[in-house]
Amino acid sequence: MHNLTFRQLRSIQTIDKTRKISTAAREIGLTAPAVTLQLQQVEEASEIQLFERSKFGMQTTMAGRAYVEAAGAIEGILRQLEDKIDALKDGKSGRIRLGIVSTAKYFAPYLVAGFAKSNPDVEIVMTVGNREQLLEMLHSHEADLFIMGRPPNNINVNSFIFGDHPLVVIAPPDHPLANMANKGEISKERIADETFLIREKGSGTRTSLEIYLGEIPGRLDSLGIEMDSIETIKQSVMAGMGIGVISAHTIAQEVETGRMVILHVEGMPIKRQWFSVTRAGMAISPAMASFQQFLQSNATRYFPQFPVQ
Repeated sequence: MHNLTFRQLRSIQTIDKTRKISTAAREIGLTAPAVTLQLQQVEEASEIQLFERSKFGMQTTMAGRAYVEAAGAIEGILRQLEDKIDALKDGKSGRIRLGIVSTAKYFAPYLVAGFAKSNPDVEIVMTVGNREQLLEMLHSHEADLFIMGRPPNNINVNSFIFGDHPLVVIAPPDHPLANMANKGEISKERIADETFLIREKGSGTRTSLEIYLGEIPGRLDSLGIEMDSIETIKQSVMAGMGIGVISAHTIAQEVETGRMVILHVEGMPIKRQWFSVTRAGMAISPAMASFQQFLQSNATRYFPQFPVQ
């Protein structure tokens, strides 16, 4: 039984259908002796008769019927396999492990849901972390594709831009500079006097702020109050602890409800981009290719929308 081949099952199945060995042989492209031999081999291996001869031709026994049913089941499984392989080739099936920088969590779930509507058989596993955590995942191959604000320069990667990522200065609505939002720009020197609420070292937002304030003598010696998350910064800004430089894609709700404002500051917004990142040399599955194409064509539809300036 362990040596049973699909060709033998096909012969049994065709004999059952045609009732004649000679006709079955012609249908499957073998000689009659070859089909007879295959039938004999199966009967000897299973030690039971599969067909009885009658005036109506070859009639399956109960054992023969069991083999015919098994052949049909296997054909069904093979058709399913073919469908799955075709789906994998077309990018309609598969599994993608996504690493998402925490700043992108405000739009990434909507983006993934949009992709899933047209690709319901693609399984997506999302892991959200800060930049340092994502770089560790990238280094150790813990995810297939990453969404981040800046590709690493110490790991060989392939990347492409799928949308703009503006950084803005936020403040509570009662901040002294808030009423200047429509009366002209706030200078870089003036905003530098404020207390900044900042992310951890190495984060893309903090690096951008360091570059922005870098030309002001001594300003980077004490950049601001470090906080561990975007949410902590937003809550602290609304509480009046200071101002923040933050992704415009993370504050749509707070700006819309009037809990914070965007200050009209010289040189703002800082123009950055969102990147899709994969390791160089990594095999890109059809499902990953489909997701990357979706990013390029549709990602901006899922960004929070409101006037930046």
